[in-house]
Amino acid sequence: MPSSVPTFPELLGSARSTAVHLEMRDSYAVDYEKGPFADWRAGFRHDPADRASWWRPWLDLIQATVGRGVVVRRARIVSEPVSEYTRFLYDGTFTNVAAGEQVRWLARRRASDIALPGNDFWLIDGRLIRWNHFTGEGASGGGEISDDPAAVKLCADAFEAVWARAIPHDQYKIS
Repeated sequence: MPSSVPTFPELLGSARSTAVHLEMRDSYAVDYEKGPFADWRAGFRHDPADRASWWRPWLDLIQATVGRGVVVRRARIVSEPVSEYTRFLYDGTFTNVAAGEQVRWLARRRASDIALPGNDFWLIDGRLIRWNHFTGEGASGGGEISDDPAAVKLCADAFEAVWARAIPHDQYKIS
């Protein structure tokens, strides 16, 4: 098992062909999102024409990763009706798509019979997992790296099952 947790630029920089991300929470309170979420609640919306104003440097990293030929996919399992935080994510997801990510949404009730890991994760090239741990309040609890074959298989199978059922971002509608 790898011992240190690489930064996201290091993690995505190590990807050769695929990087998949499964999100399963209805809200996150990680420090770097408090400002943008608060701004969104106050009425701020990204201007699709003003790419320079979007969340940087994350989108630059995704764009560079996709530009190297890596397929980046994100699936979100969400409760419906969606939480306010999920609505915030949904409203800004066009920026992820514009950077080259493929994003899909799956209603939680349609995931009931899928074996899912206990934590959100990134899976790099079907070989390396970065677990994303969160506190009960949604704050980051840190990351953990694993290359355990059983865990890799669980994550790969779970992601592909979710992806197969999920709705592409441009077709998913929230009310």
